[in-house]
Amino acid sequence: MIVRKYFIYLFVFFLTIFLSGFLSERPLLAHEWFHVKWVNDGDTIVLADGRHVRYIGINAPEIDHENKKAELFGYEAKKYNKTLVLSKMVRLEFDKQTHDHYGRTLAYVFLSDGVFVNNVMIEQGYAYCLSRRPNIKYDQVLLQSQRDAMSAKRGIWSNWKEKKGRYWGNRRSKRFHYTTCAFGKRIARENKIVFLRIWDAFWAGYAPCKKCMAGEK
Repeated sequence: MIVRKYFIYLFVFFLTIFLSGFLSERPLLAHEWFHVKWVNDGDTIVLADGRHVRYIGINAPEIDHENKKAELFGYEAKKYNKTLVLSKMVRLEFDKQTHDHYGRTLAYVFLSDGVFVNNVMIEQGYAYCLSRRPNIKYDQVLLQSQRDAMSAKRGIWSNWKEKKGRYWGNRRSKRFHYTTCAFGKRIARENKIVFLRIWDAFWAGYAPCKKCMAGEK
């Protein structure tokens, strides 16, 4: 009897220690709501607890930083993102990978009325699709919204002009490159697809290579 009570005591003791540690450093949970303290740009926000959240599946034009000039529609995208989420409560939904190499939390963001923020940023032409495995849960939803925005010539798709060229797309990474790009030259033959317009690459759900043509059209 005494031995049994001793083991019960030990179990309760270690369970208390485990739960206290879990609750003090628990990860973000999908059913929780968080207050948005700050908006960095068109695809990144900061929660009241200090965590940086990067929207999954999209990429907004950059604002100026680290001696780099702002891209076209960069500040417009940030402003629109602020109207959507700043000082509001948001719900985070996760995919297979929850953090990027910068330590930011990767999430699909929803407002209390059900608005899917990642999707709206694309739908209104303030961002484009950025497919990145393994987080591809909403890729098709986002791509359809991008095509709607392109057809309506909203935001970054307005006043679009370009000459025909030749670009290499990678079916695996969903990126497209200049034919002179070192990364483009490494694409395996079975994964390579040719686009004659950047517009066509975006329409197919490909995003520009960050090294050779990010921010260009």
